[in-house]
Formats: sequence, structure tokens, C-alpha cells
Amino acid sequence: MIFWKLFYTFCKIGIVCFGGGYSMIALIQHEVVEENAWLTAQEFTDIVATSQMTPGPVGINVATYSGYTVAVNAGYAEWVGIASAILASFAVILLPFVLMMIISRFFLKYRANSKVTSVIGLLRLVVVGLIAAAALVLITPENFGNWSVENRQLWISVVICLTVFIASLKFKLSPILLILLSGVVGAVLY
Repeated sequence: MIFWKLFYTFCKIGIVCFGGGYSMIALIQHEVVEENAWLTAQEFTDIVATSQMTPGPVGINVATYSGYTVAVNAGYAEWVGIASAILASFAVILLPFVLMMIISRFFLKYRANSKVTSVIGLLRLVVVGLIAAAALVLITPENFGNWSVENRQLWISVVICLTVFIASLKFKLSPILLILLSGVVGAVLY
């Protein structure tokens, strides 16, 4: 039963997400943490962090790790978790793949049309909103601390975040260098 629900959930996520993996994160979090309570907020945060460090598209990685963790948390064997991970990965790309095959034929024919250009412009705005929602989902007490519990962790996280943002924007430093430096600072301070 959980496999059909998992398949349906990730098909639904895949068909409504535009803009890549980061736009999927908020929807996946809503479905697996809030709606179905398959994962805790901390487990989901760990899955997102792991997905960002592994090769491949982050949205599909999150779906893969979520599928595995959902099955293992439900008490199934590890091999069932692997099958569940494959199922979630397949489900999240199935409908977008079919849809893109159909749409690409018409898009090439009508891409100069003003209505098509307007829809693409609107989709860009939606994608920015979905990516912002994914960022907001990850601003949790587990990641940044809590104002009332541990102010030190929160302030350090905010300072690191702002420093990286400014260094990236103003000085055009390499994202890889910024990630490594943030990791060193985090390791030293925590």
C-alpha cells in the first residue's frame, strides 16, 4: 500500500514542478513530512543535505533518499528500501518526461508566438517562488538554531550565510571555495 501512495505522491510532485530540483524540495517536504508524516523534519533536512552533496539533480536525489527512508522507516527490509528509492526516482521523472516529449514538439513550432513567450515569462516567476519556498523550508531550528534556546548557533549561522552571500555577490568567489570555507568555519565553531 505504501508503494502505491509513494508512487502517486512523487508522480504528483514531478508533474507540477518547474525549474529544477530546488523547486521540488518544498513540495517534497510538504508531502513526506507534513501530509503523510513519513519523515521527521530532521530526517528531511538530513536528506536534503546529503542530496546536495551527491552527484546528480538535487530533486531526484531527494526523491531517491526519501523513497528509501520512507520504506525503511515503515519497517521494510533494506532491499525493499532500495526498490522504493528506485520507484520514487522513476515516479518523479515519469510524467515530466512524457510531458516534455509532447510539449517540445509544439514549442519548437510556436516559440516565437507572443502568448508562448508570456507563459514562459510567467513560469520563470513561478520558479523563483518555488526556489524561495525551498529555501524557507530549510530555515528551521534544526539548521539555524532557535531564538529562545541557543542564540549563539543562530547568530553564527546568520553571519556565515550573509558572509557567503556577500562574498559570492560582490567578490565573485567560487561557490566551491565558499562551501569549503563555510565547512571549515562551521567545524571550528561547532
